[in-house]
Amino acid sequence: HPRVQQALMAPVLGHMDPYFYTIMEDTMSLLRYIFQTENKLTFPISATGSAGMEAGLCNFLEPGDVAVIANNGFFADRMINIAQRCGAEIIKLDAEWGHIIEPEAIEAALKSQKKVKLLALVHAETSTGVLQPLTEASQLAKQHEALFLVDAVTSLGGHELAVDDWGIDICYSCSQKCLSCPPGLSPITVNQKAMDTIPNRSHAIPSYYFDLSMLSTYWIRDKGQRAYHHTAPACMFYAMHEALALAAEEGLEPRIQRHTKNGAALQAGLEAIGLTLHVQPDYRLKTLTTVCIPEGIDDARIRQRLLSDYSIEIGGGLGTLKGKVWRIGLMGYASTEQNVLLILSALEKLLAEEGYKSETGAGVKAAIQSLRK
Repeated sequence: HPRVQQALMAPVLGHMDPYFYTIMEDTMSLLRYIFQTENKLTFPISATGSAGMEAGLCNFLEPGDVAVIANNGFFADRMINIAQRCGAEIIKLDAEWGHIIEPEAIEAALKSQKKVKLLALVHAETSTGVLQPLTEASQLAKQHEALFLVDAVTSLGGHELAVDDWGIDICYSCSQKCLSCPPGLSPITVNQKAMDTIPNRSHAIPSYYFDLSMLSTYWIRDKGQRAYHHTAPACMFYAMHEALALAAEEGLEPRIQRHTKNGAALQAGLEAIGLTLHVQPDYRLKTLTTVCIPEGIDDARIRQRLLSDYSIEIGGGLGTLKGKVWRIGLMGYASTEQNVLLILSALEKLLAEEGYKSETGAGVKAAIQSLRK
């Protein structure tokens, strides 16, 4: 958004400047609104979304802990990798890429261990386009006295996410997706129940930079004072503040409705062209759509021509889906009706030039019909 770009150009303030503290306080308040939480510790980590993942795991897992973690996508696999580096024993919740983790599997895994420290799920798996239901998982985590961690990198600000109402203890996201801010920050929110476990650790938190007990002394005033931890990227905080202000002005519910409407229209258009969507209807993200690449179509050439001819960038498949799917994002400022119609018309034209057969204009027609609902 132009206002976010303009915010990046604001004069740089020192990260311990009293006026900069007001920006920090406003940013925390706006993030609480977006996360739908009252958690005191709600702030942007000074690094990209993977930092939120690392902070969310390394503060709460240590050698001897058991964690139950989803294993149904590229970023779920990254959570497992980080948790293993923390020394935790991992119980993997295996599911085919493109499928959710069923509540029965979660319950069985939690019951299989005497004590599980943490349950971790990806709400919106960026690699597959799957939207994971969370409420039953939250109830199961509570029953087994496990912390519940949620990766909301591709859902925060675009899909319904109610941290407090859904019983989520730790939740993180990123700045560049549905919040429509440049990459470089990772919003995170942690409740007091989770924070109270940190002093009881047997081992030091393995990261200085992501130590939430230290970061909290910078973000949360103690007797009017803040403690220096690291040099904050001031310009990125300006951009985040403006992006969150735009989201608040739009309103969370209308914003989610916009993403839902545009995502549904895109998916209707893709299916009208004859393309197969990777995820079953009930669990499809509306912020990111994975579409199967038709047989005989050159994956890289289509993506390259979309970029060179139309200035449209779409993602290729990750991990086991490399070369098998395209990932089309409609997030934040980019989630518009115009972009839906543009990608459909461009993709239809390029596919036709590759020899793919479909009814001319079918995608755009179906999308328009969907948008009129």
